[in-house]
Amino acid sequence: MDKEHVLEHLRAAKSAHIKWVQKAKLLINGVEVKEDAIPIDSTECKFGQWFYSDGQKLNALTNNPLECMEKVEKLHFELHDIYLSIFNIYFNKPKKGFFSKLFGSKRIDVSAHEVEEAKGYYEKMADVSKDLLEEINRLERRLLATSEEKIKNLI
Repeated sequence: MDKEHVLEHLRAAKSAHIKWVQKAKLLINGVEVKEDAIPIDSTECKFGQWFYSDGQKLNALTNNPLECMEKVEKLHFELHDIYLSIFNIYFNKPKKGFFSKLFGSKRIDVSAHEVEEAKGYYEKMADVSKDLLEEINRLERRLLATSEEKIKNLI
């Protein structure tokens, strides 16, 4: 894999992260989002899949301190932990009865208080996401500064 492909995969993972956060925002804003559309587990989202596969190879870059990847991982875990609180508000509800499932709407029933609580969690998510994106951008700059030869030797 050459430098351009490594950068392409990093950018795709970054884009997937941004979409993951946007889906959480849509959920809070009342848009119907399927329960499994926003993975809770940090290894199941597209960013996590990249990070725990191709992303780990970037640990060998001499201009990429190990602390950078550790910080990315910590922030990524933190995001998923915060999202779990939002998930519990919207999806961990007692199951409806047969007739309400049959005739009722698919709309998620949350109280105004719960929506406000979810918005608070989302604000925390947005802050952590901003920090994560800064770290991803640093990683991208390090890749851009690395020679093609060094990158080919990594992979």
